[in-house]
Amino acid sequence: MKAVVIERPNDLKVKQIDDPSPKTGEVVVKVDACGICGTDIHVLRGEFAPTRYPIVPGHEFCGEVVALGGDVSKLRTGDFVAVDPSLFDGTCRQCRAGHFNLCENWNAIGVGTANGACAEFVAVPAANAFSLPGEIPRDWGALVEPLSCAVHGLDQVDLRVAGDYLIYGAGTMGLLLGQLIRHSGASRIDMVERNPSRHELARRLAADAVALSADELDHTGGWDVVIDATGVVPAIEDGLRRVARGGTFLMFGVANADATATFSPFRVYNDEIKIIGSMAILHSFERALSLLVKGVIDCKAMITQQFGLDDYPKAIDAFLGGRGLKTQVKPAQ
Repeated sequence: MKAVVIERPNDLKVKQIDDPSPKTGEVVVKVDACGICGTDIHVLRGEFAPTRYPIVPGHEFCGEVVALGGDVSKLRTGDFVAVDPSLFDGTCRQCRAGHFNLCENWNAIGVGTANGACAEFVAVPAANAFSLPGEIPRDWGALVEPLSCAVHGLDQVDLRVAGDYLIYGAGTMGLLLGQLIRHSGASRIDMVERNPSRHELARRLAADAVALSADELDHTGGWDVVIDATGVVPAIEDGLRRVARGGTFLMFGVANADATATFSPFRVYNDEIKIIGSMAILHSFERALSLLVKGVIDCKAMITQQFGLDDYPKAIDAFLGGRGLKTQVKPAQ
């Protein structure tokens, strides 16, 4: 089969490799679509510690089940599925406490030791594959994974009906979070986005107001919940100053591992501000799938660029250039 292979950091090739065969408890999926996100860039650059090379990247994906391993009973060939890429040992202290996303031996399809979905076929645990209705457009299914990350993020802040929210970043994740919050009954959603070309869509999908800076937003007293979906230190520092007394700051964007941010410990104490992180997926994949099928997310608006496997380098350039929203690879294209 044809696949994107990262041989070592900053060295990728599109080449023929062996087709995967399903082991016991696994299925083989013919990939319809695979999204690109910031984690893929970290894998490409050698900045993601769990990754072992060579590896086929790609962890946001969907496709058709084409082969079954032994002891697989809940899936059939021909099923259209979205796949949770999470792999955990189930035995460590964090897993025993139910914190599978914090597994001490955390792994994931396409970013750890298991080959991912920037390929024609990928082998996955059957337990990680969730059926989608056949009438859903095939490329939409690849949005379930990022949406499930957003669902888990909002689990972390105990989403409040009629609260007011400020989101930094109107990219894919910021807009997924915004649409979920709007669906849940927010009183107000404001967004800060430094790319003016994204403002109109942000207003259409989620935001009451969008600005280049929070200073332009007329909202005295701060916001109940402030979410950073950028991972950029200046945005994080600015956002921490915007949280209302008794409010919550969600660190959702992925900052560099060595990044540091400055904030006022006194204000966190005095105003009882909660600062919380959100890592990947936890008990949220099936709920995200249900929300996507229900139409809570405007999938058509979210997917703006698609490339074939041979054009994977162009897909990476498009992602890094900030053009559009979700960039996908379609192996059959």
